[in-house]
Amino acid sequence: MNPKSTVKGRGAQRNVHNRFFELSHDMRDDFLEFCRKEGEESDKNKTLYLPVFPKTIVNKVASTDVGMQYSMNMYQGCEHGCVYCYARNSHEFWGYSAGLDFERRILVKKDAPKLLETLLKKKSWKANTIVMSGNTDCYQPAEKNFKITRQCLEVFLKYKHPVGIITKNALILRDLDLLKPLAKENLIGVNMSITSLSEDTRRVLEPRTATIKKRLETVKKLSENGIPVNVMIAPIIPSINSHEILPLAKAASDYGALSIGHTIVRLNGAIGEIFSDWIHKTMPDRAEKVLHQIENCHGGHLNDSRYGTRMRGEGKIAEQINSLVKLARRKYFKDKGMPKLNKNLHEQFKSGQLKLF
Repeated sequence: MNPKSTVKGRGAQRNVHNRFFELSHDMRDDFLEFCRKEGEESDKNKTLYLPVFPKTIVNKVASTDVGMQYSMNMYQGCEHGCVYCYARNSHEFWGYSAGLDFERRILVKKDAPKLLETLLKKKSWKANTIVMSGNTDCYQPAEKNFKITRQCLEVFLKYKHPVGIITKNALILRDLDLLKPLAKENLIGVNMSITSLSEDTRRVLEPRTATIKKRLETVKKLSENGIPVNVMIAPIIPSINSHEILPLAKAASDYGALSIGHTIVRLNGAIGEIFSDWIHKTMPDRAEKVLHQIENCHGGHLNDSRYGTRMRGEGKIAEQINSLVKLARRKYFKDKGMPKLNKNLHEQFKSGQLKLF
């Protein structure tokens, strides 16, 4: 890997064409030419935080194999820069590239707590677990400044409503004062993403995430405080982290996780181009091997959108991966499991509040 040829601290190494915005490249070229004429640097690799004002914040998840019914995202785009992230494609809907733009143009929804409270107060709303970070990490670096996730947790606690969290950032420990009372009422479940035990792998695969040591310590701290944790070994990428399934599962169990989940990497939309460019630059000696093995898991394609098979894959390599995960569950998580969150408290809370009016 030639450090001079890479964008430091980023997963994607370039921007790719936005399929929804045909003029995006022409406009970018014009901007770069203007910068050159003005004697300015066209790209300082800085992150920009851009406010957006959606009308709603909670989304119903139509996909049947995602494992959640409702999700909410306080941020669009993610500075963590995980090169494999499926959420990159959603940045194109906003007129940006799924490549470097996804990591450097972070859309911030400051009204999220207010929108959430409006929803939870509705008579028509029936309590169901809402997962924060269905698309991008709610504890990414932006959260340290904006604290939108924390404000939303305050709303969930106020209305006694079940909430799930998906993250790979130790910043979640900042909010233990909210997580503990939620856990006491069986209203919270945390999913900590840990894709490797190797720091070398993490640095190139997930450049701006918390270290593996910090993530494991976070699992331990949450567990010690009675907050149930599931560790997501996701995605599993053949010949990059597929050999780590058993040691990862053991570490998760040793640090207090109650269960593990997994997916096999799939490179839909623009992610295929981004990942292929990245792996040829960072792991040129095994790039083609990895890409061919990913294709082997998805019927000969990097892209796989078929419900039922896209998350677990098919073929011999996928079968080996899925069998190892089953073995890991039997070996390290026997008689363990995540609790079912309480939906009744919110209905009781609303009933009690309505009597006041």
